[in-house]
Amino acid sequence: MQQTVVDRIEPVAEDAVSLVLRGTTGPLAPWEPGAHIDLALPNWLTRQYSLCGDPADRDAYRVAVRHERLSRGGSEYVHRFLRRGRALDVSLPRNHFPLVPAPAYLFLAGGIGITAVLPMLRAAVASGVPASLVYVGQTAATMPFADELRAAYGERVRLVATREQGRPDLAALAAGLEPGALVYCCGPAPMLAAAEAAFPAGRLHAERFQPVARTFPPAAAFEAECARSGGTVQVPADETLLDALAHAGHPLPSGCREGVCGSCELTVLDGEPEHRDDIGAPEGRMYPCVSRALGPRLVLDL
Repeated sequence: MQQTVVDRIEPVAEDAVSLVLRGTTGPLAPWEPGAHIDLALPNWLTRQYSLCGDPADRDAYRVAVRHERLSRGGSEYVHRFLRRGRALDVSLPRNHFPLVPAPAYLFLAGGIGITAVLPMLRAAVASGVPASLVYVGQTAATMPFADELRAAYGERVRLVATREQGRPDLAALAAGLEPGALVYCCGPAPMLAAAEAAFPAGRLHAERFQPVARTFPPAAAFEAECARSGGTVQVPADETLLDALAHAGHPLPSGCREGVCGSCELTVLDGEPEHRDDIGAPEGRMYPCVSRALGPRLVLDL
């Protein structure tokens, strides 16, 4: 974890604030567009937020938080109780949504999804690659960083206030894509579903706030051998591998517990995981908050 202090809290839209977290023990870890951090809040909750500042600024991180009406305690704490000067621990940045080199980009953002996309647009424009942003929200007042984007990028940015203009025509956007252009989309589930229907799968990169509802076979019990410690953990059918490891004295960092954030990533030395995450675990890795074993045994680097 890295030690930071809340340097600024600023409103950036209706029900959304920007946090600037300044490092207290030297430069913060580097990051690239698409990365996020775990923020350990003083109410014992850990939440994930996309970095939306400048990667060249190693002194501070910027994130933005929308106050969710059905908050489970994270956004409510940030909006109601967090104050300037508060010390906060943050994780090293992780990036499951990297910006892949391309001859052109179309960026699509919905609401607070702009936080992941904003640094990508900045990087694409700085590299001289053609890039545009379609940014969707209910009204202009609910869209974080709208003024900042218009001032910096002018006609490259199209703001779509759905209460007045309706939803953007993604099929038309797909038809007008430049050859080889990639599409990056971050926003609520209906937007992602519409983007997946409109754009070719090989050209669309998307990041989700929540996992897609999917059906898996009934969970089966298995055992997890911890190679470095020498113990074996029994994982019942009704318990996650993450919880079973914690109960056996092997607690792991965990944030979302939904297979979205990647904070609990484990290395698998032997056996075949049953991947139930929404990230796409790399070869030899798994996320034990949701994923299990396809066979009776896994060997873990623990």
